Amino acid sequence: MTNLPKTLRENLHFLCAEIDGQLLQLEAFFKDPTTARARRIMDRAGYAHNLKTRIHSACVRQLADTRQRNRKHLTLRSLEFIATDLQRLANLARQSLRHVERIDTFETLLPARYPPLVRYVRKGVGGIEDAFLGNDSEQAIEIGELQKKIEADYRKLFKTYTKDMSNPKLRPADIANSLLVASEFQRMGDSLNSISEAVISANIGQAVNLERYFALQSLTADLEGTGGNLKIETIAETRSGSSISAIKNKKTEQVAAVFKDGEKSKVKEEREGVESWHEIYPGLAPKILSYEKRNQSAALLIEHLPGQTFEQVVLNEADARCDKALACLSKTLKDVWKQTKTRKPAELGSMQQLLSRLDEVRRVHPEFKDGSIRFSGVKLPSLQSLINEASTREAAAPAPFSVYIHGDFNVDNIIYDPDENRVHFIDLHRSRYMDYVQDVSVFMVSNYRLQVLDREMRRRIMRLSLAFCKSAKSFAIKQDDHTFEFRLAFGLARSFASSTRFIFDKQLARRMWLRSRFLIEQAVACPTGEEAKFRLPLKEIFVD
Repeated sequence: MTNLPKTLRENLHFLCAEIDGQLLQLEAFFKDPTTARARRIMDRAGYAHNLKTRIHSACVRQLADTRQRNRKHLTLRSLEFIATDLQRLANLARQSLRHVERIDTFETLLPARYPPLVRYVRKGVGGIEDAFLGNDSEQAIEIGELQKKIEADYRKLFKTYTKDMSNPKLRPADIANSLLVASEFQRMGDSLNSISEAVISANIGQAVNLERYFALQSLTADLEGTGGNLKIETIAETRSGSSISAIKNKKTEQVAAVFKDGEKSKVKEEREGVESWHEIYPGLAPKILSYEKRNQSAALLIEHLPGQTFEQVVLNEADARCDKALACLSKTLKDVWKQTKTRKPAELGSMQQLLSRLDEVRRVHPEFKDGSIRFSGVKLPSLQSLINEASTREAAAPAPFSVYIHGDFNVDNIIYDPDENRVHFIDLHRSRYMDYVQDVSVFMVSNYRLQVLDREMRRRIMRLSLAFCKSAKSFAIKQDDHTFEFRLAFGLARSFASSTRFIFDKQLARRMWLRSRFLIEQAVACPTGEEAKFRLPLKEIFVD
């Protein structure tokens, strides 16, 4: 990091040296436990804190003049994390001594087992400057790998201490405090791992953990013709915890592939979803270039699809392109639905889905909790009772057939390529055979909740939503699906209400919440047996 200010480099050097000195005293204490050595460690708390604070303050000043997501921005943020974890090592060392002070019989601690643990930590601290200032990711990995060695020794100590609990000659309090000493060293290993990840993040210009870095290394090795001339940029971070990045050529800025990683089960679902689309309807889903799993995480290298998300088209393109994109999407969907149609009826289950998400919604918007509602002297039913009634009505009117659906059909999961006039689907981990009303309702509400205030843009969003619904309804009529609008009322109600947990704007959230209740009331009011005659008041719903 040659462009790092001199004061930051110096303070990092002083902080590493200070922490190493305290650890050296700690190592000596376990070999020869004297009050003087313990006191020297306890008395140095202020110096480490001051050095960390100096680094933080300097980073804050530098960050004020740095563009977010800039390489320098990430370097400074990483340095803040490193400084924090270095001071944490000092705090953990002092905390371990406080536990030792409460042990009457020092030999119960098995003190000879601790100097090797301290040396692991010192080795990690000793490699930080070279790894960070020298952009040495291999050195950073070695620092992170020390956590595994510390964890292995901790587990051995834990096993020994718990076995000693049955020894009547040993004080239970001594064993308990010995366990606490060992746990402080386990936390030191965690701090070394965090430092390792911060260094690697700074070196590659992308926030990563070790699992993600190993996956990235392995997968990008499969890209041919790049000569190692790659960089990565974050595209998005999903609500399920996955991270999505673009792998770019440094010289041409062209995207070579898309890297997605996260929890193994989530990434596995994504992979299976993509593969199922290749079998069912080739050409819609991107190709999987590589797949890597490691411990509890996994990663995919996915083909980069040219074009824009449907959200980008709606917000940034001219009316003609919007209409063309919508026509292409509608045509593609109808073709998918026809080709994948099965005779098995499908229950939408929107009201049950809504019930399961109400607690999440109300944690974000506690004002949506059910209370006594009166209008013109008439007591209105609670939302809970409305949903219970609606759930029964919905279950009695299943879709007459199933089709293969996307499952999370938001406007940012649809890619439109204007040059080829075709669409692609991404984020496919929820794909399955289901009622197509699920995708229709999610798409319409994801348009509605786009947070734009411009009146003309809101009109465009309304027009596109109504046109999309009209296209889906024409498909329903041709397929003799007579309860399409009745089921769509429940699907829209579910999407309006459950989506508010992602909306902080109180006014928008309230409008969506009230629309959800209105739709449920309208559907429940429809006489039993007349569901085919039900008509949605779409203009009233989608006009603000």
